[in-house]
Amino acid sequence: MLFYRKNPLHLHLVTDAVARNILETLFHTWMVPAVRISFYNADELKPQVSWIPNKHYSGLYGLMKLVLPSALPPDLARVIVLDTDVTFASNIAELWALFAHFSDKQVIGLVENQSDWYLGNLWRNHRPWPALGRGFNTGVILLRLDRLRRAGWEQMWKLTATRELLTLPATSLADQDIFNAIIKEHPWLVRPLPCVWNVQLSDHTLAERCYSEASDLKVNGAGGPSGGDGPRMGTPAPCSHPPRRCPPWSQVIHWNSPKKLRVKNKHVESFRNLYLTFLEYDGNLLRRELFGCPRPPPPGAEQLQRALAQLDEEDACFEFRRQQLTVHRVHITFLPHKPPPPQPHDVTLVAQLSMDRLQMLEALCRHWPGPMSLALYLTDAEAQQFLRFVETSVVLSARQDVAYHVVYREGPLYPINQLRNVALAQALTPYVFLSDIDFLPAYSLYDYLRASIKQLELGSGRKAALVVPAFETLHYRFSFPSSKAELLALLDAGSLHTFRYHEWPRGHAPTDYARWREAQAPYHVQWAADYEPYVVVPRDCPRYDPRFVGFGWNKVAHVVELDAQSCHLPPAQATTVRVPHSPRNTSCWCCPRPSSSTCRTPQAWTSPASAPAPPIVTASRPSRTSSTRICPATMGLLPSNTSLPCSSPEAPPDLTPAPGTLPADTGATLLPPHPPCYLNYLWSRWEGLGRGLPSLLSYGWGLVLLCPSWFGAGSCILTCDIPFSQVKF
Repeated sequence: MLFYRKNPLHLHLVTDAVARNILETLFHTWMVPAVRISFYNADELKPQVSWIPNKHYSGLYGLMKLVLPSALPPDLARVIVLDTDVTFASNIAELWALFAHFSDKQVIGLVENQSDWYLGNLWRNHRPWPALGRGFNTGVILLRLDRLRRAGWEQMWKLTATRELLTLPATSLADQDIFNAIIKEHPWLVRPLPCVWNVQLSDHTLAERCYSEASDLKVNGAGGPSGGDGPRMGTPAPCSHPPRRCPPWSQVIHWNSPKKLRVKNKHVESFRNLYLTFLEYDGNLLRRELFGCPRPPPPGAEQLQRALAQLDEEDACFEFRRQQLTVHRVHITFLPHKPPPPQPHDVTLVAQLSMDRLQMLEALCRHWPGPMSLALYLTDAEAQQFLRFVETSVVLSARQDVAYHVVYREGPLYPINQLRNVALAQALTPYVFLSDIDFLPAYSLYDYLRASIKQLELGSGRKAALVVPAFETLHYRFSFPSSKAELLALLDAGSLHTFRYHEWPRGHAPTDYARWREAQAPYHVQWAADYEPYVVVPRDCPRYDPRFVGFGWNKVAHVVELDAQSCHLPPAQATTVRVPHSPRNTSCWCCPRPSSSTCRTPQAWTSPASAPAPPIVTASRPSRTSSTRICPATMGLLPSNTSLPCSSPEAPPDLTPAPGTLPADTGATLLPPHPPCYLNYLWSRWEGLGRGLPSLLSYGWGLVLLCPSWFGAGSCILTCDIPFSQVKF
């Protein structure tokens, strides 16, 4: 519908609280131009229809069209009402134009039902609700709300439903039965519509009568005419026309079978391909301005457009600067999700991944029986591959407590901290385990963490972060330890190692593994520079700094923030183990215009664990002091379109950090764009820091002195020819 339309749209959505959260995030981040959204609480409308017994799989939601005249704003005169299982193949404005053909008495526009349901001959003793002829399908409705209100619609449908329920046990097709009973009694209310505006793919469909041959179907995305020799306006039974009389295209496809895309139909493959083609399109197509601008853009859009226009594509740090302005499209709760009942000490595992880590999901689900919130960085086409992957996996399809959130890929850099923030924001339990996708937790870790949280009374206002000791193995085939004793035996045998012990021991040294071996109870861990443990913290913990992209230092800055908030760090007795994997394709996430002089910090250009590695060895972390790598050229870059179109009614998402995350005298998201050297900038900040030091450590030094991966996001410090090891304060 959004792809074909050429006019501004106002969508009125009746949803529950969960669906509203999903849709608000979707429309806010997708920034579709000239689309206005209004939400209506379905829970408030349920009491008006809950007294009607209904056998339809849609439940009470299938009856809510009956109350739209009273639920929608009183000044709204005309609406097109759509089921959520319809696919548009033309401009919806052509459907809206059919209002002009209504007579003075007609208030409802409907397409005839394309099955024999209301004829009562589908099986023996089939007794449908009363209908006019074949009846009408309510998947697509044109409503004259002003006329319905004047005609006393609310009283009309309630009296009809009450009368019919005296002899019929329940509705079988939800609101459609009641609409047809009213039309049977008042036939002048309905305006029959051409059948092409609701081609119904039900289990007993006769929709083939509405089109000529499968080869004539409109499956190429090209718009067909709205006229033609199809059913004339006012014809009560469009499907009764000879097949060759009906138009050779379909304007709206209605998947009104409970089987949806799996319905058995002679021509279903053609319709299915049309639907699947749209799913794999780049969603940025919807951000384009395809028609004139009726009003000036909001101030936020102008600011974003100016910032993008000022970027210099010849700048070696161009991709980093653009990343700061990129608004990724987000679809939270991508698959059906049923969270567990609330528990005071429950823990959600939070992680992020890209397409090449999907193989870790099944093992992770076996190791962690509790809820999970996972953010996936995918293209539109990969999102559909992921959907099929989950549907065909016995392990994944059985888990309804795993929430998957898709962040659509935009540009060559991997927004690791933004992915973490998306997954963290959607966690529903009081506590979260901040992990990475390459780690498999001990089988008992979930139960142990819940017991430890209760024992340590972390819910009583005590600030603490439980550290989960991290280990790694270099073997693909690995017998996972079931206890601490077994883990220590594997550690002594050399089958396990403390995480990054040979590459970056400072990252986990404060955990004090020697003390952990002998410990029988949690003990306090003293924070030290470069510490990046995997921790369990309250859900309202500080968010990750989204300015970090790629590999390196992103977790360090977050742990600095936790320590600045006086969080104690007792380590857990249970563990998590990193397992080896094939190296990531570095061409996907690296610097697009690399050189040995401007790309000395490969952490900034690559995603986690992207460095090539031998098949059975984990990917190594490059040196943090003087590492130099030539990044291969980026291949197959996706188009980037993050500017807000001029007619969008919504301002772009707030790109500035939350209050209190920057030093008090810092008024911008980014540091000054072109200082000769960041060291000069740091010295200018040195005086007068006072109590603001912890904040600057997190968002100043944590991003500059401790994080070479962020230098490119401001101005390249690589132009300052000072070895990192010689920088002292």
